[in-house]
Amino acid sequence: MNNTLTLRTAGFSRRIDLATLWRLLLAVLATALVMLGALSLGKLDLSPLTVLELLWQGGDPRLLFIVEQLRLPRLLLAALVGAALAVSGLILQSIIRNPLASPDLLGITSGASAAAVLYLSFFSLLGPQFLPLAAMLGAGLAALAIYLLAWKQGTSPLRLVLIGVGVSALLTAVTTFTLVFSPLTTTLSAYVWLTGSVYGASWPEPRALAGWLLAILPLLVWLARQVRVQQLDDALAQGIGVRVQWLRAGLLLVSVALAGAAVAWGGAIAFVGLIAPHIAKRLVAPGFAGQALMAALVGANLVMLADLIGRSLFLPLDLPAGIFVAVLGTPFFLYLLINQRH
Repeated sequence: MNNTLTLRTAGFSRRIDLATLWRLLLAVLATALVMLGALSLGKLDLSPLTVLELLWQGGDPRLLFIVEQLRLPRLLLAALVGAALAVSGLILQSIIRNPLASPDLLGITSGASAAAVLYLSFFSLLGPQFLPLAAMLGAGLAALAIYLLAWKQGTSPLRLVLIGVGVSALLTAVTTFTLVFSPLTTTLSAYVWLTGSVYGASWPEPRALAGWLLAILPLLVWLARQVRVQQLDDALAQGIGVRVQWLRAGLLLVSVALAGAAVAWGGAIAFVGLIAPHIAKRLVAPGFAGQALMAALVGANLVMLADLIGRSLFLPLDLPAGIFVAVLGTPFFLYLLINQRH
């Protein structure tokens, strides 16, 4: 029985695994249900049917405002942040060949966090609109430092991991040092941001993040077919004609751009880039395209569910989504560590 579907046109050929396709469709359906549930639940609970009617044809202006202006932008921002972090983590695990690799463990998130806290502490008078730019710049500089320090006639996955962990520890210390000398109001804002939260999101935030991700997408699609080559030994990859170092640098650039953008608008949400790729690899067959789509859906659901828990189960408090992702991520990380040891 043929379990694949082959698409061929002039200059293009793609084989699609039908089992992967069905699982992706189920994941899309699950994501739609999570989004409907998140739009329905909160301080004022609405029925799913009421939410659909409001989105389709309008209705009570008060209820429409709650759904369209308060819940929907926040939900979309959470989904985009989770998806970007998940795909970034999948790329890192592929090029570093280490199942423990993720943006927050390799220093990329720490770079964004350090830059954001410095901005909040000393440059906040410039306005909040430049905070995402500062975070993305910090992520890029951290990744550049890691890449240059790991360079020795090329970069190896092991050196990237070791240097990344060291740079992450240094940047975490810089962040803590900055918080000690910053005003109390800035410190409180920074701690919420460092935990990771989509609280108070309005339409400009998900639109800006979506625009950034769409700008990255062409480069990701162009490099996607080469990701699995990075899982080969460097000498073997070079032997079949692959420019390993250029490809690794390009994929690292895409990973940093995705993680930097996600952290810039959603804060330093940890473990999404670690958990989502592992779940995706268990759900779909090997192949970067299918695993990336599944990882994006899993990451989106993780952050959406974490934000739903934070704003609905502890009323009147509205807790950051990063707390609940960390609650799930810490035991998962320990499980991976124990598996690696054996």
